[in-house]
Amino acid sequence: MVHPVIADITAKIVARSAKSRVAYLAQLDKHAQQGPRRFGLGCANLAHGFAACPSDDKAALKGEPVPNIAIVSAYNDMLSAHQPFENYPAAIKEAVRAAGAVAQFAGGVPAMCDGVTQGAPGMELSLFSRDTIALSTAIALSHDMFDAVLCLGVCDKIVPGLVMGALSYGHLPCIFIPAGPMTSGLGNSEKSRIRQLYAEGKVDRAALLEAESSAYHGPGTCTFYGTANSNQLLMEAMGLHLPGATFHNPGTLMRHAFTRAAAMRAVELAKTKAVPMGRMIDARSFVNAIVALLATGGSTNHTIHLIAMARVAGVQLNWDDFDAASQIVPLLTRIYPNGSADVNHFQAAGGIGFLIRELLAAGLLHEDVATVAGQGLGAYATEARLEAGSLAWAPCPTDSADEKVLRPVARPFDVHGGLKTLSGNLGRAVVKVSAVAAAHQRIDAPARVFASQKALQTAFDAGELVGDFVAVVRFQGPRANGMPELHKLTPVLGVLQDRGQRVALLTDGRMSGASGKVLAAIHLSPEAMSGGLIARICDGDRIVIDTTAGTLDLDVPQDVLAARVPATAEPGSDAGYGRELFGGFRQLVGSADQGASIVSACS
Repeated sequence: MVHPVIADITAKIVARSAKSRVAYLAQLDKHAQQGPRRFGLGCANLAHGFAACPSDDKAALKGEPVPNIAIVSAYNDMLSAHQPFENYPAAIKEAVRAAGAVAQFAGGVPAMCDGVTQGAPGMELSLFSRDTIALSTAIALSHDMFDAVLCLGVCDKIVPGLVMGALSYGHLPCIFIPAGPMTSGLGNSEKSRIRQLYAEGKVDRAALLEAESSAYHGPGTCTFYGTANSNQLLMEAMGLHLPGATFHNPGTLMRHAFTRAAAMRAVELAKTKAVPMGRMIDARSFVNAIVALLATGGSTNHTIHLIAMARVAGVQLNWDDFDAASQIVPLLTRIYPNGSADVNHFQAAGGIGFLIRELLAAGLLHEDVATVAGQGLGAYATEARLEAGSLAWAPCPTDSADEKVLRPVARPFDVHGGLKTLSGNLGRAVVKVSAVAAAHQRIDAPARVFASQKALQTAFDAGELVGDFVAVVRFQGPRANGMPELHKLTPVLGVLQDRGQRVALLTDGRMSGASGKVLAAIHLSPEAMSGGLIARICDGDRIVIDTTAGTLDLDVPQDVLAARVPATAEPGSDAGYGRELFGGFRQLVGSADQGASIVSACS
């Protein structure tokens, strides 16, 4: 039986989504047909669609209806997480042909890495890349040649963008295929230690680069539990991966077996007219995603991405849903930055199968959802194995192999989830409390105001950041500069905290899903560019951030605030490095608490 709080959250989402969900499903019904849609195309159109196919595939697409599977991929060979996808299309086509169908590479979508662009101008394109990927996915599917979709993507904005784009073609079934994490390298704690030493000038760039290269050393996702690996876990919790597919390393027999099995399953879904993606993913699916995110202390970015994804499907999530669930969902994992382990250690301890089994048993997940496995979520409380070269599933172990990493509901790391929503006269913000020690989860200190993370770094280098303070970094919201992550601030503020200062961050920007240690109230809405009170904060103003009370307040008399002229953004920050191309996005984008999306804003 579903926990009453989870049932109540779901009921509220269904009620507030009634009109938009009905409109979305009506759109799906309008697009759905009994046979392949390509047979409604003119002969010239269809000939264009299969002109480059091998002769056997061309003959199949000309003849009696057979499924044609679209491949949409985020492959590029620069980024470790997406490099493994290079050979997936060929393997998928081989498996699909063996199943009596055809697969075509429908289109590629961009994939950028926040790890490369952190602190650089390119980071200001990061969030907008999500909606660009959604648009690119829709373009890839626009040829109307397909009966099912396989989406290949892993990292931060790529998976949410693929979900949004695929949901716009939600009359088709869709499976997501992961690439898996790289093998474990330099431990996360040691990597963070060296980063802080570099920030203090105690080691040189060569030492830092050697540490980073030892941590990020091969194909696959980075092994910490940031947005990329949160994406992968959520795809499984939402039933968009095959059970157990998420955390197997690239190049392994298991990884190849999952890719082949997903391809063959897509053919089966197309042949049997299975539940299409848009009907499969509903309010219950998104509640399951929220619960899985909270139970694992996942990325704060998903307080934006899940809202944006849901809105494409006509489902209206908000931060109240995250906050209500966080009150009763226990924290069951300690994966960096919430601990020292990485996702490979999590997988070895029992992984997603153990996690889902525990959450289902406690009534914290909806079991009665549709999934690409063709069963309810209970099919995901399993462990995948290779038997004679093929995948088979068995019940997952009853005990965690390492309770320092993964625990049962009966012995959680914390009785509350990993995220907290704050509200007050400054607006609303999100805190990743699971990564912050209890002693640092409240602060009452004067403000130090900065217009950029570079300005804060300059003040740190000059030795100006003394005493207790709340660093206010504003004009970092979606309308100001595309809402970049401010992950470069973590080592700086971490150094000050280790020196005994009480410090925190308040910003209308984002932090990486890998951020932790220092109290950070992020995604502040309304942002400075939209008239948020953060634009009126001055140095020395008293700010109180209290995660226990859930409050976020500026202690300045109202008449004083009203008399102040709001600050303005620094000029010239929206030009160069391609940023000028996204001026229209900045004008259209919604607020962070509404998904920070041009799609959400226009739907």
